[in-house]
Amino acid sequence: MTGRGRPRKAESSKSDCAGGKTTPEERLRNGSTEEKQNGTTRETKPKEKGSTENTKAPVRGAKAKTSSTKQPAEETRKPQPQTPKGSIKATITKKCSSTAKLSEQFEEKTERTPPDAPKDTTKASSKKSSLKKSPADEDESPKKRTEAKIKLQPETPEPAAKARASRHVSRGNATADSTLLTTLEQLKIKMSDKSNAAEVINNLTENIIKHFKQNTLCFKEVEPLRTGSYYENLKISHPDEFDIMMCVAVDRVDVTPFGDDGAYYSVALKRGNSPLKKFQASTTLSANDMLNEFRDEVKKCVKPFGEWEMTKKKKGCPAVTMTTVVQSVTISLDVVLCLMIKSSWPPFTKEGFKIESWQGTKVKQKYKRTPYYLVPKYEGSGKVEHHGVLAKDIWRVSFSHVEKDILRDHGSEKTCCEKNGNRCCRKDCLKLLKHLLSLLKEMHSSLDKFYSYHAKTTLLHACCARTKDSDWMASNLSQCFQQLLDDFVGHLEKGILPNFFIPDQNLLSGPDQDSCNLLAKCIKEQRDNGFLIFKMPDL
Repeated sequence: MTGRGRPRKAESSKSDCAGGKTTPEERLRNGSTEEKQNGTTRETKPKEKGSTENTKAPVRGAKAKTSSTKQPAEETRKPQPQTPKGSIKATITKKCSSTAKLSEQFEEKTERTPPDAPKDTTKASSKKSSLKKSPADEDESPKKRTEAKIKLQPETPEPAAKARASRHVSRGNATADSTLLTTLEQLKIKMSDKSNAAEVINNLTENIIKHFKQNTLCFKEVEPLRTGSYYENLKISHPDEFDIMMCVAVDRVDVTPFGDDGAYYSVALKRGNSPLKKFQASTTLSANDMLNEFRDEVKKCVKPFGEWEMTKKKKGCPAVTMTTVVQSVTISLDVVLCLMIKSSWPPFTKEGFKIESWQGTKVKQKYKRTPYYLVPKYEGSGKVEHHGVLAKDIWRVSFSHVEKDILRDHGSEKTCCEKNGNRCCRKDCLKLLKHLLSLLKEMHSSLDKFYSYHAKTTLLHACCARTKDSDWMASNLSQCFQQLLDDFVGHLEKGILPNFFIPDQNLLSGPDQDSCNLLAKCIKEQRDNGFLIFKMPDL
């Protein structure tokens, strides 16, 4: 019966040799030849008489079925080494030359079988065939095994690559978080320092108010308004700067814009017997004259307090500044003259103060019903004139009281940062930005025209752009801070930072574009290098 499974072996030597008999030497030689053909190292016994098989010659064009002695499965699984051509011919005796030639032809035919020809592997495994592999198969097997190994190795899936990248980013964020949290911890003000500084500041402030009420007519009705970073809980490192506005309420005034940006105004008193009439030349209330008298009165009050020193007057600055030392820390107090205007906010504020989506329309309307303030401040030499009014006599609008309230109640939810509410990182981001700006200013003197107010305004715009408390989760400090830096860098590179309340005023009109670009470059370098400046010792 013919089959498609395996080719036949050539007929044994017994059937072809003369007399049908073989000597023991021939049997031993034949047995040795089979061992080499099969590729095993096991020593086999010579075949006994009558044990050889009689097989028919292979039929041309059809595959022959071989009936051979089955070998153990362990041997069939072992890879078969390549048998050099002509090895069979060398071992067959000359006496069996005709049979050897037939066997060699059969083996050569088997060798020419394509290695990738389809095989019935199911039948072969079920019958546990012990046939040797052809040389062609053996030549290809190492290559196939290599290819199989390559195929078995799974390719790196895209999600895995993304996961590794995510872990890398996470490690980077973790490092940045650690640096930022450590820096924030260092920027905290000790409660003892707060109480000591507050005691000194409150004592002097009360004496100044008392002096105004008892010894002046024009400033008799002043009311203190505490503003600035200390009272906004945004002070960092030391309680070394305090701002107190001394507000003089005025009624029935005409407020006229000075310039085109809506930040500066001239003020004219209407009919009435206001004590401030003495400062009004023609129809304009002179900010310069009123500030000079205010400064003189503060000087008189502070004179008995020997520990306080008056600083030199700065051109265009609305504050009277005094300094003292409290426990080896120099602290300053800015006493600012201001007018409290009890009327509608200027028209230039109409397109500003966009807090509707952040804190709500009702909150915005509540703020806009409050008075606004004017401080005696100008830019430049003060000699610029518009409509007969000098720049030194104009007033700049101030909404510092609204800024303080917004930053105090900064969440879109009322419970943000309260005891039982979720904590955000808005203030922490601003503290870090202020600290970064101050360190860079110490390194580059050309950055002296940048102030913490630029950082605060950037945060206010950012809060209106990212309104939800979930956008500022405390656990996302690093991402939120770097996003705030991106906002600030964007303003610097464009050279435009609109006033939060008066969008027509550009707060970056003072610094030149080269300084803006330098600051932006420094910030990007610090961000890309993990904020090394925060790890440096004090400059």
